Amino acid sequence: MPEHTGETRNEQLTRNVGELLQELRVAQAGVQILFGFLLSVVFTDRFHDASGFEKSLHLSAVVLAVAATALLTAPAAWHRLLFRTGSRERILTVGNRIVLVGLVCLALAITSTVALIAKVVYGEIAMVVIAVLSAAIFGSLWFVIPIRLHPDNNGGTQPTGPPK
Repeated sequence: MPEHTGETRNEQLTRNVGELLQELRVAQAGVQILFGFLLSVVFTDRFHDASGFEKSLHLSAVVLAVAATALLTAPAAWHRLLFRTGSRERILTVGNRIVLVGLVCLALAITSTVALIAKVVYGEIAMVVIAVLSAAIFGSLWFVIPIRLHPDNNGGTQPTGPPK
């Protein structure tokens, strides 16, 4: 269902790009904090005594945080490079898809990080329980509930572009 805001198409696209960039500021703060934490861990004495599995889980969390950072900052870079080229609609369409992938990477990075902490502090069973709970929380709050709340929910598809 199209929005009826009284805006021209260009005004609507401008507003939508601004909203996307504002939303990215929120997500990016979380990525930066997580990434800083993950980087600092490798310089602790306890990390050097970690098992190969724990180091692998840590590295996977770092790689996911890097991917989330790249994906969540890409639309801002695109906007800066393309803002006077009439590409707002394309930035919104592709940027929205990229941001969704970035949010998945962020959720997986956080899940991996808390799973690693649970493994080190409480063991393997706690790691699995915490990982499943964390993935379920992110999956339901970030994806399942919004898809179900969408007014045009036709088989659970999430819109991937600007409003028509």
